[in-house]
Amino acid sequence: MKVKRPIFWDSFNFISLLLLPFSLITIIFNFFKSLSPKKYFKIKTICVGNIYLGGTGKTSLSIKINEILNEKKIKSCFIKKYYASQTDEQKILENNGKLFKSNKRISAIKEAISNNYQVAILDDGLQDPSINYDLKFICFNTINWIGNGLVIPAGPLRENLKNLKKYKHVFLIGNMENLENIKKIILRINPKINIYIGEYKLSNISEFNLQEKFVVFSGIGNHKTFISTLKKSNFEIIKDIEFPDHYNYSKKDIDEIISISNQNNCKIITTEKDFYRLDQNYIDKIKFVKSYLEITNQNDLIKTLSKIYE
Repeated sequence: MKVKRPIFWDSFNFISLLLLPFSLITIIFNFFKSLSPKKYFKIKTICVGNIYLGGTGKTSLSIKINEILNEKKIKSCFIKKYYASQTDEQKILENNGKLFKSNKRISAIKEAISNNYQVAILDDGLQDPSINYDLKFICFNTINWIGNGLVIPAGPLRENLKNLKKYKHVFLIGNMENLENIKKIILRINPKINIYIGEYKLSNISEFNLQEKFVVFSGIGNHKTFISTLKKSNFEIIKDIEFPDHYNYSKKDIDEIISISNQNNCKIITTEKDFYRLDQNYIDKIKFVKSYLEITNQNDLIKTLSKIYE
């Protein structure tokens, strides 16, 4: 069973202080890993990654980029390293385009090349030293941001925030929370970096009666953003239940949620990712909301993308 992210990752405290020496080891390891030789491919590669360990909207942004490229008649596909625990994300990508997955990203990229794809969009893989990416987007969730700002294990960062100096493109994804403050911090580190804004919208809201009340649950990396999106869309939530990311729901878990729903005479909703992890016996009792990413400065994103396929 997966566990939730440590609470001490949200603020600097005694536990994070004790773990700082181990974070230094992570930083040193990342440095030497970055010196590894990188492989170049004739297919164009776009990495949608993060330096925050957890939900930052990578999959949603990958889908949006694929949509833009398809509109430009560019033959693009998704690349994802195979993890048995992430079949939910794999299904979502497969529902939105062609997905190549493998235990090694390089193998999946080679398969895409053999199928004559022009652009490979990698959902995750920023810290993979074996690939020379043509374009890299670093995603942050606007609620979680950087937690306590420390590197694993003292904090939730895969690499030091100061590394933004070496990147060109950052995406801030969520519902506009803390936006201006985050921008200031990023631009202080790298004044030349391009910042793009992504806001979650619901595409199937017409399927729900907003006069009803709802019990909400999810096992994703950005549960708070999910709740924020629902409230912004006028869902009345009487209870929200958070599980660890990629959580495998047991019969007991879902029976308890259904019991809460019955006691309060309300409906049950979850995310599309969570819905794919439910037992088939429950799918008629639970509905999911489907979200998409709306880019506020999409023209800027299109210009950036055009540089790799023109």
